[in-house]
Amino acid sequence: MKFFTNEVKIAIVAIVGIVLLFFGLNFLKGVSIFSSDKPYYVRFADISGLAVSTPIYANGYQIGVVKKIDYDYTGKKGVIVKVDADKNLRIPQGSSAEIETDLMGNVKVNLVLASNSCAYVEPGDTIPGAIVEGMIGAVAKFVPTVEAMIPKIDSIISNINTLLSDPAIAQSIHNMQRISSNLTTTTSNLNTVMAKINATIPGMINKTNTALDKANTTLDNTSRLTSNLAAIDVASTMSKVDRTLANVQHVTDRLNSKESTLGLMMNDPSLYYNLNSAVVSADSLMTNIKAHPKRYVHFSIFGRKDK
Repeated sequence: MKFFTNEVKIAIVAIVGIVLLFFGLNFLKGVSIFSSDKPYYVRFADISGLAVSTPIYANGYQIGVVKKIDYDYTGKKGVIVKVDADKNLRIPQGSSAEIETDLMGNVKVNLVLASNSCAYVEPGDTIPGAIVEGMIGAVAKFVPTVEAMIPKIDSIISNINTLLSDPAIAQSIHNMQRISSNLTTTTSNLNTVMAKINATIPGMINKTNTALDKANTTLDNTSRLTSNLAAIDVASTMSKVDRTLANVQHVTDRLNSKESTLGLMMNDPSLYYNLNSAVVSADSLMTNIKAHPKRYVHFSIFGRKDK
């Protein structure tokens, strides 16, 4: 009789499939069947959606999973959660566990390790637990405020719609567009003017430098002239001027004096009258000569006759 019949083969395949499914599900849940993790218990007043196979973290590193959850129906012990932690983990006394829910609704347990390095929690002992509001709690606290703001937001939106429907707003926007266009044109003109100014500035700077050079030359000449004036012997020059003025005064005095020839000529009126009489006589003589030239000039080839 053949042992490996089709029925036996189907049964073996089904058993292997069930075993693989069991281990696969536990693997996906993070539960190790053959692990030597140490069990710890955490007491919560409220587990807020905590489930078996929820990961346990210490300082951001996963050190175990939730193995079992027991509820105390007497209401004295709350909810006891069995945790399988890594065998190498040592939990200081005074540590606690916190349940935290993120925005996506994922729940995890954070193990808050105390700084006590003298005494440690033994496997099988119970650790106190609590719920941390986290982001969900913050959002939940913010919801009433948002609900109170919604009517005001509706009113604000309604007012904005009313304001935007006003034709004056459209006209104002049109005016703003025109002003913006004018500003663009003005900016372009300013850029053109600035370009011309920038092109003119080098020439102006050169002219300014030339003017400064001339001014420096003028100052040098002025300084040289001042030095020459300072070098002049003013006292000697003034002495010579005084002597010249004295000589001029002496000549003037001699001219005004009747003792000199010029003085007599300038001060004696008879000289004037004599000179005037001589001029009149000379004029009369010249008139007579012009009228009777033959009286004064005699010229004859054969001799002259008395007239």
